[in-house]
Amino acid sequence: MRVLVVGSGAREHALCWAISASPLLTKLWCAPGNPGIATVAECVPIGVLDFEPLVAFAQDNEIDLVIPGPEAPLVAGLTDAMEAAGIPCCGPSMAAAQLEGSKTFTKEIADAAGIPTARWERFEDAEAARAFVRRRGAPIVIKADGLAAGKGVVVAATEEEALNAIDAIMDARVHGDAGAAVVIEECLIGEEVSLFALCDGETALPLGAAQDHKRVGDGDTGPNTGGMGCYSPVPAFPPALEQAAFDRIIRPALAEMAERGMPFRGILFAGLMLTADGPKLIEFNTRFGDPECEVLLLKLRSDLLPALQAACDGELDNFDLRWNDTEAVAVVMAARGYPEAPERGSIIRGLDRAAAVPNVTVFHAGTTQDEDGTIRAAGGRVLTICGTGKTLSEARAAAYRAVGLIDWPEGFCRSDIGWRALPRP
Repeated sequence: MRVLVVGSGAREHALCWAISASPLLTKLWCAPGNPGIATVAECVPIGVLDFEPLVAFAQDNEIDLVIPGPEAPLVAGLTDAMEAAGIPCCGPSMAAAQLEGSKTFTKEIADAAGIPTARWERFEDAEAARAFVRRRGAPIVIKADGLAAGKGVVVAATEEEALNAIDAIMDARVHGDAGAAVVIEECLIGEEVSLFALCDGETALPLGAAQDHKRVGDGDTGPNTGGMGCYSPVPAFPPALEQAAFDRIIRPALAEMAERGMPFRGILFAGLMLTADGPKLIEFNTRFGDPECEVLLLKLRSDLLPALQAACDGELDNFDLRWNDTEAVAVVMAARGYPEAPERGSIIRGLDRAAAVPNVTVFHAGTTQDEDGTIRAAGGRVLTICGTGKTLSEARAAAYRAVGLIDWPEGFCRSDIGWRALPRP
């Protein structure tokens, strides 16, 4: 097979890393890619939203399967563009990607399908939203309705914090048009967990669960980010509870989407809160999470490529995946100033030393490479350092051992990834 992965982050590096091991693979490209991805795939300088050149490249190179990594091209219709040109694409249609593109749409699907979720209201008028917050009080959750790169959610502990969030999202438009409307929800209490499924429109195949660390600082302090690290499996989410969530949340959503004539194909990612009343849906995403993708693919024993093909072909009902009996931890290294104003251009040394640590895999996210091979920071989240082991303790120890070998004074990471499952390292 000739395969094109679309994206440039650590998630896409992990996808390329996994696909590159497939005996079915003839040639692998990634657009636009990054220096880490360039070690396992040929990088193509085409942006993720440049649909016309992406489709032309896929046609010219007789691509058999396109695999989108990030959400923005899916919400903008990349799958539709590829399939209109006769090229299979393992991702939802533009209509189905509304599950991530609109918080309101997700809530409507959840209500129609009987999926347990937080009580909610939608507002297009900022003053009406503020009045609602004053009536309801805090804690309360404010969400930009549209895409905001994982940063459009504020869990407000106080009424003032909630009102400030509305000011920022709706008035200042810190997330652009994503803040034209907000969804305001009750604040669910419990542990958050990410549950993944590979879907073909009718059948959902479990891909496992992980627990992300969204806030920038140790002890879950500071602003929300795209994710500072994660681990899998999650002790608070045992197999029986995972199966229950699959049956009450994933499968009803898939059935409701099919009923509406927009069958969901690709990766369905349910963000859940483990409440005292059982798992409840926080949000749906329409692609792998990052850094969850990295730890889940490190645990996958089966070949990923035929599974993605089967999702496109509607053949998952006869498909199964095998998993390694290992545990995995991912530690994200970010540029100083992240998430508000990450500093770019600093030199990163010691990556080879880190990658040489047993049971460690280093995935690039926001990096560039000079002509002499020097690696530089070029984004907010820059590297994802992953460790595996027979236990979470072993996996975390390996990951942090590798982090310690990276010479990057301008970078930082959390020191407590996995703290809910394990004591501090």
